[in-house]
Amino acid sequence: MAKSKKVTKPVGPRSKPALNTRPAAEFLNKELIERILAEAMDVLKKVGIFVENQEALTLLGDGGAKIDPATQRARLPEALVWRCIRSAPHPVHMFDRTGKLAMKLEGMNTYFVTGSAVLKILDSKTGKSRPTVTADMVALSRLSDALPHIGAQSTAVVPCDVPEKIADRYRLYIALMNSSKPIITGTFTTEGFAVMRDMLQVVAGGAKALKAKPIAIFDACASQPLKWSNLTTQSLIDSARLGIPAELISVPLLGATSPATLSGALVQHVAENLGGLVIHQLAGPGSPVIYGGSPAVLDMTHGTCCLGAAEAMMMCCAYAQIARTLKLPSHGYMALSDAKTIDAQAGMESGIGALMAALGGVNVVSGVGLLEFEGCHSLEKLAIDNEACGMAHRIAAGVQPRGKRLGADLFGDIGSGDHFLTSPMTLKWFREEVLRPSRIIDREAVGVSHQGPGIVQRARERVETLLAEHKPVPLPPDVQAELTEIMTADAKRHGMDHLPRQQV
Repeated sequence: MAKSKKVTKPVGPRSKPALNTRPAAEFLNKELIERILAEAMDVLKKVGIFVENQEALTLLGDGGAKIDPATQRARLPEALVWRCIRSAPHPVHMFDRTGKLAMKLEGMNTYFVTGSAVLKILDSKTGKSRPTVTADMVALSRLSDALPHIGAQSTAVVPCDVPEKIADRYRLYIALMNSSKPIITGTFTTEGFAVMRDMLQVVAGGAKALKAKPIAIFDACASQPLKWSNLTTQSLIDSARLGIPAELISVPLLGATSPATLSGALVQHVAENLGGLVIHQLAGPGSPVIYGGSPAVLDMTHGTCCLGAAEAMMMCCAYAQIARTLKLPSHGYMALSDAKTIDAQAGMESGIGALMAALGGVNVVSGVGLLEFEGCHSLEKLAIDNEACGMAHRIAAGVQPRGKRLGADLFGDIGSGDHFLTSPMTLKWFREEVLRPSRIIDREAVGVSHQGPGIVQRARERVETLLAEHKPVPLPPDVQAELTEIMTADAKRHGMDHLPRQQV
């Protein structure tokens, strides 16, 4: 049969589509984007944002905002907002702790990340949720390192076996020790940033090296409506001056803390995020910033905040379009579920969310592994979600033209017994054209598998194998020792004599 000589790159978020139309999910046309931006600018000018941090109010005032000291409200002129938007860099690149480029946050590239900062985990043995401990954080970090479709890890859970006041930097310490992938993190206290900065600089090789090749992103969440607290504002200022990426997280809850309409909530989302962006860029012009969020829907029947809702996914994809219009990288909480256990609902909501994120071009997608309204993690769900993320990447890569003749095998001598199965074209392209999932996905014949374990058990076995066999790239011994020294000293200041053992 006819042979093809064309070579292509592997399927994945960094693959470049060749002469094809990339499938995309878009919810806003140009006119609606312009209208949302115009109304958001009007809100910032006439209503303004409440800013609890005095240093930020000074920066805003010096930048041209109108400050009301009595109410701590800053009204931002449109010219100031646009100046700060233009000063933010694009694209933003993230590196692993070996210095290798790991994430290109630009265009329609999508990278999936474990969900962050939850207090519970679904116990593998009991099937019930419980408070998280150090071993859970270690397991999540190592599992994230092993899974091929997870682009970055996060400080995923809050261990209850260390003092609450050091939990933010302790999570970062565990993540740095157990995986080489980039980290999405954040502070719980204003004093926590300095310790986290010191650890990151030790790993990166100094302040200049960390700025040149950032290995962590710091989340900063707005409060609704139109408020920036002292803690999150200080995080914006600190990360901007350090020159490492900050991630703006507006959290509109439709019908409760934001307008009930998607378009109205988008206006608020834009205003809140751009208010944070202005503070960030005034503190450190040109520092990298990511335009993100975690929208949710208020279920009027049950009073719950639903992140697996269709409207929440639509919001994320819509503001990712707005981010691209502003030439900013985007983030969203997707590929998660409001279910309480790993069931059909969990699979449906997470799978749809992963696909929507990839088709919507959301650059950083936090949420894989999450259950229970963003409140509970699961190792098994993380492993299952990894498969959904791989499928989403494959679909987003689209249909590629392979070879000089697309149907080259049709021009061979089919009648004399040539077979597609063993043709040179099949041997050349099959591995790149067809995604091969792990054994978590059941593709065996009915007689082989129909009485075997279900997907949760297959995922549990996969997790056990990966945790036993996968060995993350270790930090150099001197770096490990310095990290441990920093963390131990901080723990002792808060009444803890020694750190918990890091074992799964």
